[in-house]
Order: sequence, then structure tokens, then C-alpha cells
Amino acid sequence: MKGQFSELYSGLLSQIGEDPAREGLTLTPKRAAEAMSYMTGGYKMNLQTILNDAIFDSPGEGMIIVRNIEYFSLCEHHLLPFFGRVHVGYIPNDKIVGLSKIARVVEMFARRLQVQERLTTEVAEALDTAIHPQGVAVVCEGKHLCMMARGIEKQHSSVTTSHVIGVFRDSHTTRSEFMTLIASEQR
Repeated sequence: MKGQFSELYSGLLSQIGEDPAREGLTLTPKRAAEAMSYMTGGYKMNLQTILNDAIFDSPGEGMIIVRNIEYFSLCEHHLLPFFGRVHVGYIPNDKIVGLSKIARVVEMFARRLQVQERLTTEVAEALDTAIHPQGVAVVCEGKHLCMMARGIEKQHSSVTTSHVIGVFRDSHTTRSEFMTLIASEQR
């Protein structure tokens, strides 16, 4: 696959008017192929493997939040990067998941061609499927190079998306508590 990617990138360099054989570009097709393989590595991941028996019984019902999970993804419309932070909260229903696994779930979906709206939903629904909590809330903040480097060229714009399931959808109080807690460090 990387060989095919390298050939495609070599052709791309030719198409934009560059000489892929010139010094400085001779290894670019190989490097670009490796970068694309890495940035789309989420297609090779699955939820069961990521969770890797890291689901545990727990009688607690308190809110669990992992904030500021960094992510990098590629916009499926322009193949340009977008990046930011994801905040994930859930209220257990007799099961909890290892904290690092939440970040790995974000990584799995971010390392695919994406739109931020779907990334947010996929993370929430994956956790809901895996541990059947009382509710899940995910807020994703992002900066999009497709808005910053081309088209409208707005350098300071950002996008915030959210997806809530269960008690976070049904209870304004629970949703507000989550939003307050993820914003608390910014004060």
C-alpha cells in the first residue's frame, strides 16, 4: 500500500509542476505516504481491540470526565488537517472503562477521514455501546485548516460540537454540571 501511495504522491508533485526527482523532493513521496498511512491508521483499529479487557465492574454513579484529549484528523472534504481537544464524560451503570482507553477511542476515530460532527458522535456512541452507562457527553473543539489556510482564511475561528446520550440528554442539570466541569480550568 505504501508503494502505491508513494507513486500517487510522486504523480501529485508532477501535477503541481514540481520535479519529484529534484534534490529535496526525492524522499517526499515516501514520507508523504508514511504520513498518510499514520494519519489514517484508525481504519485498522477496532473498539474491541482498543478496550482490550479494560472494562471493569464498579458500583459508583459519579460523573467521570477526561478533559483535553488532543486529536489530529483529516477533513474528508479537503484532506487538510483539523485538530483540537475532546472532552468526554460519562456516568457509569455498573461498568467503567480504563481512562487511557477513552483517549484511544478518540484516536481511533480521529485517525480516519472525518468531519468534526461525526467524530464527536462516534466517540459518544462507541462508549455508550461498550459500557452501557447512564449517559455519555462528548464535546469536541477544533481548528480547521480548510477554514484557516484556504477559502475564507479565518485564522482565529474554531468549531465546537457536542453529542449527548442518556441522562446528559434528559437532564439539563447533569448536562450543565458536565459543561461547567470541562470549562473549570479556563477560569
